[in-house]
Amino acid sequence: MRAESPIGLRRNRSFAAAVLVTAVALVVAACGGSSSGGGTTADGKTVLRYEGSPASVTFPELAEDLGFFEKVQLEWLGDTTSGPQSIQSAATGETDFGAAFNGAIAKLVDAGAPLTGVVSVYGSDGDTEADSFNGYYVLDGSPIRTARDLIGKKVGINTLGAYHEYVIKEWLFRAGLTNDEINQVELTVVPPNNTEQALRSGQIDVGNLGGIVKDAALGRGGLTPLFTDIDLTGPLGIGSVVFRNDFISKNEDAVRDFVQGVARAVRWTQTVPKEEVVDRFVKIVEGRGRNESTEFVRQWKSAGVPAAGGVIDPGEFQIWIDQGVRLGVLKPGGTTAEDLFTNEYNPYANGTYPPGSDADGNPVVAAG
Repeated sequence: MRAESPIGLRRNRSFAAAVLVTAVALVVAACGGSSSGGGTTADGKTVLRYEGSPASVTFPELAEDLGFFEKVQLEWLGDTTSGPQSIQSAATGETDFGAAFNGAIAKLVDAGAPLTGVVSVYGSDGDTEADSFNGYYVLDGSPIRTARDLIGKKVGINTLGAYHEYVIKEWLFRAGLTNDEINQVELTVVPPNNTEQALRSGQIDVGNLGGIVKDAALGRGGLTPLFTDIDLTGPLGIGSVVFRNDFISKNEDAVRDFVQGVARAVRWTQTVPKEEVVDRFVKIVEGRGRNESTEFVRQWKSAGVPAAGGVIDPGEFQIWIDQGVRLGVLKPGGTTAEDLFTNEYNPYANGTYPPGSDADGNPVVAAG
């Protein structure tokens, strides 16, 4: 009997299967969605239910710890490692907000989900000192050197339907491959911590590496970059926080407070020394009592988000809309970038900084 693979993998699924998953999510949303959220606290704050990320500190969590919220309080329901699942939970009303890759947001909204992005919370910021990019690597000596070499080969990514699938397909398209040829590249789901092992053992031909996993793998040598996302797109906001549209309309003050707080938290990490951010993250992880390691947050290098305060640029959605239409995932003439997000609540887009604060969210001390 063949030994079970440590990468746990499934093959690329058809568009029909992806539509089915989306349709199921939307049916649940239509039946059980709620715009009331998690209620209010005794002092009148709106409770926002959310899913976190294991051993990590999200920007909403950082904003709350820094005291940037005045009208909202977060309620952690558990963790998720899937952006598409996070925004589906927001769409169905299981949570009040979620965060995911902008292409996944476009796909879900195009299918009918009533969601709007409000602030960018992760990306590749082009910080060369921090190496804050995602790379796609082969073994030294691999015959794979060009996009066309990937036809019939296995590419390991963290999840289907999310950022790395879109990046690979965009790279292949720009290299001149047809849609049929692109579909012959086998995308294989590999947990990030297993990607290096899968690549070195020959279970995949190309592996996506980012963050501290990438740093550790490159430190051991023997890997050659095929391309990086920065090479492809330049600095780019990759993922955004979304709310349901009905939640926004009924809780606008809470959403406005949430976005300004998260935007200020993003800007805080963009402007203070790296060591200060790491110390804060360690304090948060150790203080919340979830039995988590602090090793991941100790390796933090940069905000990742390229725009001050997480202001969303239309191009951060349009690139993936164009790809979705090209590959038949999105309807031609359907969803536009402007349908998917708003910067209305972000002080770095509209100049509505909190009283007593400057553009970086720092308190202004009166002279004398």
